[in-house]
Amino acid sequence: MCYITKYNLVVRFGNKDLAKYPFLKEAFSYITKYDFKLEDLDSKDYLHLIDKAAEKIENYLFFGRFEYQINYSKTHETIVQEEVIIFLISLLLIKSISIDVVTKKFALMESMRFEKYLISDLNTADRDDKTIKLILYKIFEDLFSTKILLEVDVYNFYKIRINDYLDHPIAFQEKEWNLINRTLHNGFVYLDGSEIVRLFRNELYLLIIDRIKKMSITRIPDTIMAISKSIKSRWEQIHHSINAPVSNAVTPPCIQHIYDQISKGENLPHPARLLLGTFLIYSNKTLEEMLELFKRLPDFDEKITRYQLEHLAGKRGNSKRYFVPSCEKIKLENLCYETRICQGISNPTQLIRKKSGI
Repeated sequence: MCYITKYNLVVRFGNKDLAKYPFLKEAFSYITKYDFKLEDLDSKDYLHLIDKAAEKIENYLFFGRFEYQINYSKTHETIVQEEVIIFLISLLLIKSISIDVVTKKFALMESMRFEKYLISDLNTADRDDKTIKLILYKIFEDLFSTKILLEVDVYNFYKIRINDYLDHPIAFQEKEWNLINRTLHNGFVYLDGSEIVRLFRNELYLLIIDRIKKMSITRIPDTIMAISKSIKSRWEQIHHSINAPVSNAVTPPCIQHIYDQISKGENLPHPARLLLGTFLIYSNKTLEEMLELFKRLPDFDEKITRYQLEHLAGKRGNSKRYFVPSCEKIKLENLCYETRICQGISNPTQLIRKKSGI
């Protein structure tokens, strides 16, 4: 079992906790001690686990939903073993599908699933119960080599050493995560509970992608290959290469960069979605054309996206139509990829007007 001795507390990971976090080293020890091998997956004994992993992936990729449930009706040790094996099977399936967009969508959905477990654990903890909250300490130290400390004098606050914080890509992504916008004191960055969970999700997303890419397997079991081929075929029938909704001849570099990110399966920060949505609306694209592009995002939700696009177009709320952000605002959001064709413009839409002779 795992022990954490910060603040004179001892935290023991129960089997139920390990089942919810199968990526932890301690969880993996449950299958290594029984000498589990990948070849074992060819046995019929594992078909129910393979089916469960495949169903989870199909729900992620084709429906964007979480319907996965841990079966707690078995012995505690069996629960952990099965959850670790299902997690491993999932990685194998995604590895054998070998499509970057699929890998990133899976990683995002899987990290969001574990995020839900973590939020639930933190929310069910009593105000003064540091035991549950110190699970974060183990997770961050185990996975990301970062020490997350509980700020004992302030409820639901955590702190990370500045140098450790800067080791995480999120610190350089959206403005709200830049050091200038964080609370700093005595060499630490302070984060509340919701922020530390978002940091966990972001880091786990990157870690899952990295683990899949670095998997070196001489032979993938036949059952895994058959299922992965089926999922891959279904994906390719639905998704085609992106044809930019606006001609490349008049596409501003900032918009083209967003298209490129979508093509690679990257998720877009909110400012990039706002920029893309307003630009497409300005370009007189239909709602269905815009949805066709946005549905390629890993976290696409049609109902939410449809509402947001209609809101930007002035068809919801106060009927105010949002205009494309200025180049100055785009630069402030780190979304500018200026080239020579941008000289003399203050808004991306001016490039379209230039090409159109307006």
